[in-house]
Amino acid sequence: MKHNRILLFGGSGFIGSHIAAQLAARNLRVIVPTRKREHAQHLLPLPTVEVVEADVNDDAALASLVRDVDAVINMIAILHGRRGDPYGPDFGAVHVELPKRLADACVAGGVRRFIHTSALGVGDAGKKTLPSMYLRSKAAGEQMVRQTLGLDWTIFRPSIVFGAQDRFLNLFAHLQFFLPVMAVARAGTRLQPIHVEDVARAYVNALDEPRTYGRVYSLAGPTAYTLGQLIRLAGQWSGHPRPVIELPDSIGRLQAKMLGIAPGPRLMSEDNFDSLAIDNVTIEPMAPELGVTPARLETIAPHYLSIEQTRLDLARARARR
Repeated sequence: MKHNRILLFGGSGFIGSHIAAQLAARNLRVIVPTRKREHAQHLLPLPTVEVVEADVNDDAALASLVRDVDAVINMIAILHGRRGDPYGPDFGAVHVELPKRLADACVAGGVRRFIHTSALGVGDAGKKTLPSMYLRSKAAGEQMVRQTLGLDWTIFRPSIVFGAQDRFLNLFAHLQFFLPVMAVARAGTRLQPIHVEDVARAYVNALDEPRTYGRVYSLAGPTAYTLGQLIRLAGQWSGHPRPVIELPDSIGRLQAKMLGIAPGPRLMSEDNFDSLAIDNVTIEPMAPELGVTPARLETIAPHYLSIEQTRLDLARARARR
């Protein structure tokens, strides 16, 4: 079946924006719900994208949104939440209850195609064995989708996603611009970053591909790195390399706790620290039906990190005038 009208939840976010752009490039109609229209202004130039204000916590609004669409893609996720067992109320609401409500709305509205976003590291182990609320909630959300009858679902588990607007490599590059040394918890944890355009391409290519129905796919780049290696590369490529010191777990947890309660944008939390207890990698090759050959980090990240560094240097020069 050809899916021509796509409802994209989380379409104003980093990955979702790239998915919206690739869908629009194929001349597909895309509806992006958002709490506030200004959050998605960057999508308005895309000719086939419609931004609508809607409350995804309102079941009546969900029923209205799924009306007359052919497929639903769910990209909504959070990185931080209040603590609780097994995953706290915030992760529970966004990663578990919302996927179930979206899946139920699809079934009730006669929409069979549903693509859901999980996370690399979830694996197929029981959710109680996973180290963090984030991962446990992602595993529970997967189960909500899998057990919904009447859906042609696909679940993606992306690794760390990099790209020009990412909040990962850019963050470490930015910190090294200001800090003399990088003291990092669990710097030996292995990660397998994937370019945002490759992630978006996998979602868009899977949309009309029946071989992806009822399948779970890991999305990761061609190379695994330790967290410490990635921090060093971010510093090197941005022109301000700093020494990286690995903290013992006891101090690392304390650091994560303090950063979790510090004012301003949250850089780290205890739950992020817990997620780093396991490697975020896969041995699975990219499935051929996704039509994606993952780009290497070294061919893309140095370019946008050097541009960001130039911007910071100019800002500092102006401040000294």
